[in-house]
Amino acid sequence: MPLVWITGASRAGKSTVCSLLKARGELAVDADWEGYNRWVDRVSGRVVADPPDPVPQGWLDRFGWRMSRERVEDLAVRARETDAFLCGCVENEAEVLDLFDLVVCVVIDDQTMRERLRTRTTNSFGKHPEELAAALEHNAHMEATYRARGALIVDGTLPLEEVADAITRARRTRRPSHPARTRPTRPS
Repeated sequence: MPLVWITGASRAGKSTVCSLLKARGELAVDADWEGYNRWVDRVSGRVVADPPDPVPQGWLDRFGWRMSRERVEDLAVRARETDAFLCGCVENEAEVLDLFDLVVCVVIDDQTMRERLRTRTTNSFGKHPEELAAALEHNAHMEATYRARGALIVDGTLPLEEVADAITRARRTRRPSHPARTRPTRPS
């Protein structure tokens, strides 16, 4: 069964799509909210529980949002028996990409991002000028980066029900540059 990585810039719709997939009975995990991701000091490697709000100038240069490979490996084992979707965006994605059968990148334009960040109610990330600048910088390269990796690109400005539909239709697709992966197995 496929393990699908759903990624995209801030406010592309990843968490909403995750909720929609869950409501449809799919195994879907929001990496940001379900313990897969954490802030890590790039210098010391120390995990930081919560960033300051708003983050001070330079904070995002030192600290990175990173995913636990071990958690993804556990999900990959579970995905041997059912389709699974992991939704999020992290800076150390290259360390876990080998575990996924399909990568989907949900893309939005800068205007949509600005408006969604401005009206966000789940957390305040992106409302501070430094956070907004970092999000826009990340968004500027998102589509080209993932297109080059062979990811499926989905327009996140569409109604998010349609985005979820596109992802579920594509789940069994093997992209030429993204062949089926060798999955870890549970130790005996």
